[in-house]
Amino acid sequence: MSRIRIKTVAIVASKQVFLSSMVVLLIVIAAAAWAQAQTDEAPYRFQVLHRFHGKDGAGPQASLFREAAGNLYGTTQDGGDNNCQLPLKAEGCGVVFKLSPTGEETVLHTFTGGADGAGPDAGLIPDKTGNLYGTTIAGGPYSDGVVFKLNPDTRELTVLYAFTDEADGGIPYAGVIRDTAGNLYGTTGDGGAYNNGVVFKLDTTGKETVLHAFTGGEDGSYPVYNLIRDAAGNLYGTTNEGGDPNCGCGVVFKLNPDTRKLTALYAFTGEADGGLPYAGVIRDNAGNLYGTTLYGGDLTCSDPDGCGVVFKLDTSGKETVLHTFTGGADGALPFGNLIRDAVGNLYRTAGIAGDLSCNGGYGCGVVFKLDTTGKEKVLHTFTGKADGGGPYAGVIRDAAGNLYGTAAYGGDPNCGCGVVFKLTP
Repeated sequence: MSRIRIKTVAIVASKQVFLSSMVVLLIVIAAAAWAQAQTDEAPYRFQVLHRFHGKDGAGPQASLFREAAGNLYGTTQDGGDNNCQLPLKAEGCGVVFKLSPTGEETVLHTFTGGADGAGPDAGLIPDKTGNLYGTTIAGGPYSDGVVFKLNPDTRELTVLYAFTDEADGGIPYAGVIRDTAGNLYGTTGDGGAYNNGVVFKLDTTGKETVLHAFTGGEDGSYPVYNLIRDAAGNLYGTTNEGGDPNCGCGVVFKLNPDTRKLTALYAFTGEADGGLPYAGVIRDNAGNLYGTTLYGGDLTCSDPDGCGVVFKLDTSGKETVLHTFTGGADGALPFGNLIRDAVGNLYRTAGIAGDLSCNGGYGCGVVFKLDTTGKEKVLHTFTGKADGGGPYAGVIRDAAGNLYGTAAYGGDPNCGCGVVFKLTP
């Protein structure tokens, strides 16, 4: 499989274009299979909370964060007030936004492409006082992205670290996570000693420590999604590439930040087990990990490299495929992290397929639920119109079971700049 890496500021271009190139061989599946899948009606009510118009943001491609009061916080990769300093970002360098429970949007920061960064590709995390932390994949003093802190009340943004794309890493597609002492942990898709990305720690003074530099071998390369952390402080994540020497289809890894020992828990082969995990993992109380892959699975599906899988990895490293995508009504190319409810159901999005009359035959994506037996239920199929299309991030869930997410395009017919949506059981 081809290496998905871009080294210029063009990296912040819409994933709609990115996906089109990835799925150029996608073909429409048999009409009979499509009709059969349509008998499974979505039980959730879909509601658009906000349609982006450009100046208030465009191209939301990251998961949301929801506070106790019900406000949603997120980022858009594009849009803003068009003062972006990057020549390839005339449509804007992106924003951080807040959305009230009634759908009223407030832009908390508009990125300029200068020292503050550009193109936030990941979501935000809060601290106990409400400050928000995130990353951008471009901009900053060295044009290779930054880690930032934002006070949503004063709207003051502070750059905590600017990447140089040297040994310290560069282009942090993923967001950061935070421990109880206030240290931040994350990954970069580029840079490091072998130019295959790094896992880093950023302390409260802004000092960066590289915990692991990927070699591109068995340990993997090109980590592009968020880490998670267990009670003992171990970090878990994925790489988009490396691992199996016959495939280079990515790995799931565990990293002890104290000893800096990285263990590859599983290497994907690109066959029935999946390949290219362009998403992180989640972990249950027993220590099992769950995630998705972009490719692999059923190699007779509508894409010759496969349409992706949902997988479970037990504590011994044994993988179980929970669902194999067909590229039809059930979706394909699942981006973003899964979430899991109290009884073990999994929820997330697939970035394409669904209604294959949408997006030139590729489909505009779906939101789905996977029960504990592996049965998939499509909760919403995007049309690419007022409801949006291209749900490249996962969803979040509140205590009542409502799901919230973003779609990168569609919405306002004059802009097609994406939406924030809610699904109610």
